[in-house]
Amino acid sequence: MKAVIIIIISIFVLIAIAQIYLSRSTKQTEQHSYKVIKKFDKFEIRKYDPALFSSVKLSKKGYKESSSEGFGILAGYIFGDNEANEKIAMTSPVVMELGDTTKMMFMVPKNYNLKNLPNPKNSKIVFEKEEEKIIAAIRFDGWADDEKIEKYKTILMNELVKEKLNYINKISFLGYNPPYEVMNRRNEVVVELINYK
Repeated sequence: MKAVIIIIISIFVLIAIAQIYLSRSTKQTEQHSYKVIKKFDKFEIRKYDPALFSSVKLSKKGYKESSSEGFGILAGYIFGDNEANEKIAMTSPVVMELGDTTKMMFMVPKNYNLKNLPNPKNSKIVFEKEEEKIIAAIRFDGWADDEKIEKYKTILMNELVKEKLNYINKISFLGYNPPYEVMNRRNEVVVELINYK
């Protein structure tokens, strides 16, 4: 009996160590840089720097229906399924624009531009430049799903109305963690603000 308890404790310790290591590697992943302009009780306003993204439009709607397909296409590209067979570093967060259509985007690492990026083999992948923008973001922990995204979207919209902030009626989901990371998961629902001063 004592041996079984020792084995169970050892497994839990190994899992905890692995999750701490994964959490540190996630923090070292290049992220889309931004500056926090203002914090509210439930959300914050940020100014995002311009960035280049690889993106794919998806025929299915919603997070659950589209996330695996979109991730598979874009991850394939950065893992070497491109004309140069070149591996490109993963960045964070993964962006999903959710609405009548769904689009998934990976930020392109800063050491690449449109001239030195390898061409994708998959014709669905396109590159697009996003200019500097002001967004409102609300954060939640744990595992994301359509219900949680809808819940936090509603909270964010209500807060923006309360603060009399105008926004573009197109929400995005930001996921910061790989699927195998269990602890300290970070998810956000964001929306671009209009004429914020």
